[in-house]
Amino acid sequence: MQILPSLAGNRGSGDPAGIRQKGIDYKWIVLSITTIEMFMVSVNGSITLISLPAIFNGINIDPFTSFQYLLWVLMGYSLVTATLLLSFGRLSDMYGRVKLYNIGFAIFTVGSILLYLTPNTGDAGAIELIVFRLVQAVGASFTFSNSAAILTDAFPPNERGKALGLNMIAFLSGQFTGLILGGILAFFNWRYVFLVSVPVGILGTIWAFLKLKETPLPRRARKIDVWGNLTFIGGLTIFLVGITYALLPYGKDPMGWGNPWVITSIALGVILLIAFPIIESRVEDPMFRLHLFRNRIFTLANIAGFLGAIARGGVMFLLIMLLQGIWLPLHGYSYESTPFWAGVFMLPLTAGFVIMGPLSGWLSDRYCSRGFATGGMVLIAVSFLMLAMLPYDFDYPIFAIALLIMGLGNGMFGAPNIAAIMNAVPPEERGVASGMRSMLQNSGMVISMAMFFTIVIFSLTQTFPPELAASLTNAGAPGLIAPMSAIPPTGSLFAAFLGYNPVQTILAAIPQSVVAAISPATIATLTGITWFPITLAHAFMPSLGVSFYFGAAISLVAAVLSAMRGTKYVHEIDGQAPEDRTDIPDPVKAADDDVPE
Repeated sequence: MQILPSLAGNRGSGDPAGIRQKGIDYKWIVLSITTIEMFMVSVNGSITLISLPAIFNGINIDPFTSFQYLLWVLMGYSLVTATLLLSFGRLSDMYGRVKLYNIGFAIFTVGSILLYLTPNTGDAGAIELIVFRLVQAVGASFTFSNSAAILTDAFPPNERGKALGLNMIAFLSGQFTGLILGGILAFFNWRYVFLVSVPVGILGTIWAFLKLKETPLPRRARKIDVWGNLTFIGGLTIFLVGITYALLPYGKDPMGWGNPWVITSIALGVILLIAFPIIESRVEDPMFRLHLFRNRIFTLANIAGFLGAIARGGVMFLLIMLLQGIWLPLHGYSYESTPFWAGVFMLPLTAGFVIMGPLSGWLSDRYCSRGFATGGMVLIAVSFLMLAMLPYDFDYPIFAIALLIMGLGNGMFGAPNIAAIMNAVPPEERGVASGMRSMLQNSGMVISMAMFFTIVIFSLTQTFPPELAASLTNAGAPGLIAPMSAIPPTGSLFAAFLGYNPVQTILAAIPQSVVAAISPATIATLTGITWFPITLAHAFMPSLGVSFYFGAAISLVAAVLSAMRGTKYVHEIDGQAPEDRTDIPDPVKAADDDVPE
């Protein structure tokens, strides 16, 4: 009988069986630690999103001047992680995945403490929040670039999908918990939103330092790829920062795509990113292993994951804007309460993740993961099409079904796609492969938010002013057209997103002599909870439909790429690149056939 390498404890191959011999439950210890980390990071993301109104109110930020701060709070985290993940993945392969994972856990916890202690208010307080979020992002980059690799090291091939699926459950449960906790804690004090992550972070950090063990890897001399790091980090940072600032107003333009600095930064970033693979093909010890792209599964699964991130990255914010700015006020919810209820009404999306995430991971261990990943992206495309056809005053059950389908699709795609990527690479390169996968995902999220925001903002600047003028005239307040039109449409949209009644805020900012000329009945109509949502809906819904159709198209392309990637392949078992193979055996079946009765 020939024992499979993944089950034999061959330390030279990088298989962790030697570690498992120290304790049969080690793989479950690894899963528990990475689960704590994923839960904490997920709670931090959703709790911040749902608590932004309380946070911005707590530091005394005007919603009409807060777009740049809001943008950096939302996108800065993903921007930093996207630029650092690949480099940290390579460093982990050099100096130890567990060591850098533990450091990242500790840094993330320190960032949470700093956010809780934010000392200032106003612009200074907003800048401090952004900086401390970036500290968290550095810690998250260490953990994101290693969690999938550490799990892959600890679990045998026939259990990796299940482990990654359970890890995904922790992430999605954290999203659910964060939405509820954010609404509760923000009611008492906005600082509690950040404090809640601290005990979890301290527990997880101590548990990781005590229990995680390094997987032995083949020893060979490695050098830090200085030129590769400079071109990649520099190029991606400049490119993504340029995209971020393109969403801010420039002069009289509502967006900054015509800003010379934005144009220059995007062009320079593209040039550096083009130079990166050329440099990597010539340096002695490159940080990015170009030969991994000879593997069709690795290449197509990563591209599909990148496109999936572009499709879904900005949709959460657009749906929350739809709920908070239009649907919830139209159904009697006050602006102050809409952030919490938006989180509650988004729960079908999380439920779909929770149902399908571990199930698809478990099934993909037994069967080829290609079908699950392909079917998942098709479901996501269907959900986008359903959302695109909804009116602004939709029936919630149909909306909930669309969200549930989207959650099921993402759950079907997530764990099988990650398992396919990690199974396709040799053990000694799992760190850089995990970093590459996470980098593409986070880059896709930033690009997605920029693209969706661009579509929405461009449409609003064209359609909102005439809709506003017509609505004011019909309400009997034509005298307010000029002062209210001076407010940027994005300011009104994000004021609603932050839980403010935009009309009340606008009226407080214009001369009271103008307001006094309007009848009290008209003022009552304008400041009610239905006038502004209806006005906004006519301008917002066409751009929202375009965004959803775009998401459906991208999802279908990702589905095609997933279908093209080939049958199941596990590097330790198959032992050769799968590009031209059509008869790759199922490792679980092979293992079962090889074990004597």
